[in-house]
Amino acid sequence: MYAIPNVDAPRHRAKPGFEVRHQFAASKLIGIASVLMCTTLVAPTTAHAADGCIVLLCLAAPSWRAIPECVTPIRHLFRDLARGRGFPTCAMSGAGNSSSHAWASAPAFCPPQYTRTWDGPNGPVHSCDYAGAIAITVNGAPFSQTWWSMAGDAVTEFSSAAKAQLGSWDTRFEDDFAAWLSTRPPVDPSIATR
Repeated sequence: MYAIPNVDAPRHRAKPGFEVRHQFAASKLIGIASVLMCTTLVAPTTAHAADGCIVLLCLAAPSWRAIPECVTPIRHLFRDLARGRGFPTCAMSGAGNSSSHAWASAPAFCPPQYTRTWDGPNGPVHSCDYAGAIAITVNGAPFSQTWWSMAGDAVTEFSSAAKAQLGSWDTRFEDDFAAWLSTRPPVDPSIATR
């Protein structure tokens, strides 16, 4: 069974002021813990792991995968978007420079080389290989659009202005489009001129 504690056991006396100091220290720790907990609960949670300025710079690069400092923030961004978290912003980007996110919707908002179509019971059904697209604007003009998937894959489509400015870039988007185009039936020239 359980032993009943001896309530009449003698207590050791602490030095004068000892209990007061410990009570003060304990209340101080509780205060600090309360402040930390409130800060955690009230802190903004939009960006989570991704910093909007880093995201903007990395996605405007010729190939974010080739820049080691960009890989982790962009992977975190894709993970956050896949989990339904908000898209980060950059207050220091300056006028005309921004980034935004939109969910893909095939066939209207999905590149043709990544749009899949099959026959459904009520007509054609379309899907996109990518979940969404992140558009980058530089100096008020479209610069790039990065299509990303829930699995972490991504491909970037650069505008003509971006290509002229960059000189070289990741050509996967154009390569995939050329491969898709080569599988299409040839266009009859007589139909194309009508």
